[in-house]
Amino acid sequence: MLSSKPADTAPTPPREGLDDLAIFGGAPAFAEPRHVGRPNLGDPRRMVEHIEEIFDRGWLTNDGPLVKEFERRVADLAGVEHCVAVSSATVGLQLVARALGFSGEVIVPSFTFIATVHALTWLGFEPVFCDIDRQTHTIDPAALSRVVTRRTSGIVAVHLWGQPCDVARITKVAVDHDLPLVFDAAHALGCSHGGISVGGFGNAEVFSFHATKFVNAAEGGAVTTNDGELARRLRLMRNFGFVEYDTVVELGTNGKMSELSAAMGLTSLEAFDDFITANRRNYLRYDDELRDVPGVSLIRYDRPERHNYQYIVLEVTPEASMDLSRDDLVAALQAENVLARRYFHPGAHRMDAYRESYGATAGPLPATEDVASRVLTLPTGSAVDEADVVTICSIVRVAAEHPVELRRRLSRQ
Repeated sequence: MLSSKPADTAPTPPREGLDDLAIFGGAPAFAEPRHVGRPNLGDPRRMVEHIEEIFDRGWLTNDGPLVKEFERRVADLAGVEHCVAVSSATVGLQLVARALGFSGEVIVPSFTFIATVHALTWLGFEPVFCDIDRQTHTIDPAALSRVVTRRTSGIVAVHLWGQPCDVARITKVAVDHDLPLVFDAAHALGCSHGGISVGGFGNAEVFSFHATKFVNAAEGGAVTTNDGELARRLRLMRNFGFVEYDTVVELGTNGKMSELSAAMGLTSLEAFDDFITANRRNYLRYDDELRDVPGVSLIRYDRPERHNYQYIVLEVTPEASMDLSRDDLVAALQAENVLARRYFHPGAHRMDAYRESYGATAGPLPATEDVASRVLTLPTGSAVDEADVVTICSIVRVAAEHPVELRRRLSRQ
C-alpha cells in the first residue's frame, strides 16, 4: 500500500514552550496540513485495474458486478446476510427510515454528525433529541426510555468513534415499546460488540464510505441487515422502485452506488488491514505520548473487542476545565497546521437549522452539552506517521502545561 502522507518537509522539532508555538509567532510545525479524515487511498494500481474492468464491460451503474462484489465483501465484514450499497450513508438512512415506516417523532442523539439528523428531518420527521452517556458518548438508554412517547415511530442510535452503543439496553427499550431500531454505524466498520461484528444489530445498520472514512468509496454508503424482506425493499427503493424495466412497485429514489465508487471501495477494502495497522500504530503512540499530560484524556478502546482505531478523540478533563480551554487548544493546534476538529460541537440541537425549531423543546441535554464543549479529534490514518504524532502531542503538552498563560496571551491578540 502506498502512503497518502503529504509530501512536505520534515516537521520542526517537538515544541518545548509557549514561545515555540506558531500561534505566538513560531514557524508552523507542518508545512502541509495534517487533517482529521485525510483519505486513505490504497494501491492506485488496483484502482486502475478495477476501472479497466468497468471500461471493458461498459457498465457504469445499475447494480453492476463491482457493486455486487463490494456488497459481498461488506456483508462478510459485518457478519450479516444482506448488504445494500447506496450512494451515501445519508441516503441509506433515509431509505431505511422509509422502509421501516418511520413517521412523526424519531429519537436520535444530538451528539452526532449532523447528517444523521438531517436525513430524518429532510423526510419530514421530527427529531427528538436524546442525551448521551458522558463516558461512552453514545445514546444513554435511561434517557432514551424517558423520551419515548405515543408519537415515537423509531429510534436511531449512533456507534460513535467506532465504539458501539449499549446495544442490549437500547434494544430492550425498542422491543418494550414495539419500535423499529436503526444504528448509524458510519464510524464502526470492522468493529465488534460482545465479540459480534457491528452490522447485524437492530433492524438495520448504516455504514458510511465517504472519503473521510478509513475505508472509502470516495462517496458511498451501505445498509446491512439480516432481514431479507427489508433488504429486498431497499434494493427496489434505491432504484426508483423499479421491479422490472417498466414496472414500479415502490416509492423510490435514485440511491444507487456507481461502479466507479464500488471500484474505490474495493480498492480500500483490499488495504483494510494496512489501514487498521496504521490507525492502531498511531493510536498507541498518541496513548503513550499523552498518558501523563495534565488536563487531557484520550478516549481509549476496549481491547477485547475489534476496532478500526479510526478516530483519535481527546477530552479536556472536567477537573481541568477551568484552566485548559478546549477551544484554546484547538486554536494552538490549527496554527501549527494540525487541523483538529471540534466533533460534534455544539450538538445538533444548538445548530441554526434546529435551535429555534427543535432546540427549545429538546429538554435538558446536560451530558451532550458538557461533552460537546470538551472533545476534539486529532489527525491519524495513513497520512500521519509516528514522528507527526510526537510533534502533535508536544503541542498539546505545552498548551496543557501552561493553560492560564495560553489563555492570557490569546486574550491579548
